[in-house]
Amino acid sequence: MEMLTIGAFAKACRLSPKALRLYDELDLLRPARVDPETGYRYYAVEQLERARLVAWLRRLGMPLARIRQVCALDGAGAAREIRAYWARVEAETAARRELATFLVDHLSHPSHPSHPSHPSRKDTTMLELRYSALSDRGLVRPANQDSAYAGARVLAVADGCGAGGASASAAAVEALRYLDREPLPAGSVLNLLEDAVQGATEAVRDAAGADAGTGTTLTAAVWTGSQLALVHIGDSRAYLLRDGELFRITHDHTVVQSLIDEGRLTAEEAVAHPQRALLLKALPGGNGSDVPDLRLHDARQGDRYLLCSDGLSGVVPDEEIRATLASAPAPDEAVHALVGAANAAGGPDNVSCVVADVVEAERERRTLVRSV
Repeated sequence: MEMLTIGAFAKACRLSPKALRLYDELDLLRPARVDPETGYRYYAVEQLERARLVAWLRRLGMPLARIRQVCALDGAGAAREIRAYWARVEAETAARRELATFLVDHLSHPSHPSHPSHPSRKDTTMLELRYSALSDRGLVRPANQDSAYAGARVLAVADGCGAGGASASAAAVEALRYLDREPLPAGSVLNLLEDAVQGATEAVRDAAGADAGTGTTLTAAVWTGSQLALVHIGDSRAYLLRDGELFRITHDHTVVQSLIDEGRLTAEEAVAHPQRALLLKALPGGNGSDVPDLRLHDARQGDRYLLCSDGLSGVVPDEEIRATLASAPAPDEAVHALVGAANAAGGPDNVSCVVADVVEAERERRTLVRSV
C-alpha cells in the first residue's frame, strides 16, 4: 500500500493539514497509519478519492455531519443526497435573496425611488386587497377540519389532522387574526409574523392536548400595503396569478415533494403516490426542524392570490385552477367556482380557498368575505 505523508496528501487532495487533523478527530477521514512514537499521520493513495469528495462537499457549504452521511453511501445514494441538499440550499437562497433585495431598497439613500421619503413616492398608487374566503366539508369527509380567514391584512388557510384537527386549524388561524387590526410596517412585518407563528404553535399544541396525532398545516399572508409576508408549513398552498400566468409560491413539506426534489419521483408519478398526503412538517411540530417558511413577496396591482388546502390542489389540476382564477370577475365568485371544481372532482377532502386581488385603494373599502 503506497503511503503519503500528511503534507503530500493535503497537497494532493487540496485539504489543509489542519483540516485533515480535524477530520481525523471527527472520524470523517482517518489516516491509514499513525506513527506510534511521533504521532505523525500517513495516508494511503486510495484515500484520495474520499478526501477530494470531502473537499468538494465543504466547498458546497455542506455541514460535516451531513458529509459523513454522504460518504457512507454508494455512488447513486450519495448523488441523491447531494441533489437533495442543493435543492434545499437553492430554496433557502431564493428566500434570502428576496429579503436582501427588500432591505437594500428599504435602507437605501432617500434619493433612491423606493425610499419612503423620495418625492415620487407621494404620487404612488395606494393599493389594498379585495378578498373572499370559503371553506367546505366536501362530499366524503364527515366533518370539516379546515379553517379559512380573509381580512384587510391577513389571509390564512389551515388544514387540520387527527382527532382534534378542527380545533387545531382554528387555533392556528385565530392566533394570526390580531395582525389584522392595525397597519403593519414592512420593515418589521417578518418579525411580527414570526412571533405570531410562535403563538399559533402554542395554540395548536394546547388544542392537541395529549393527542400526538393532532396538528395542522398553515399557509398565511400578511399585507403591508405593497408586499405580502408569507408563512407556510405543510401542504396547503399559495398561488399567484399574474398577467394570466399561474405561479405556485410555496413549497410542499411532504414526503412526495422531497422525492421530487431528490429526482426520485416525477410530478406525474407523485399524483398517484400512496404517500402523497404524508407530511414532513406541520404545527405544532414534533421537533425543532418543523420551522415554517417565512418570506416577503412583492405585489403588483392586478395580482390575484390564492391560498388553498390540498382539498383543492390535490384534485383540481393547476391549469384548471389557473383558468378559473383568470375567468372569475371577483374573489367571491372565484372561491365558489374553485370549491365547486373540487366537489365536481369527487370532493374527497375538505376544501378551503382564500382569493385576494391587489387593487387600487378606494375611499370606502369594500370587502367580500364569506365562509361556511
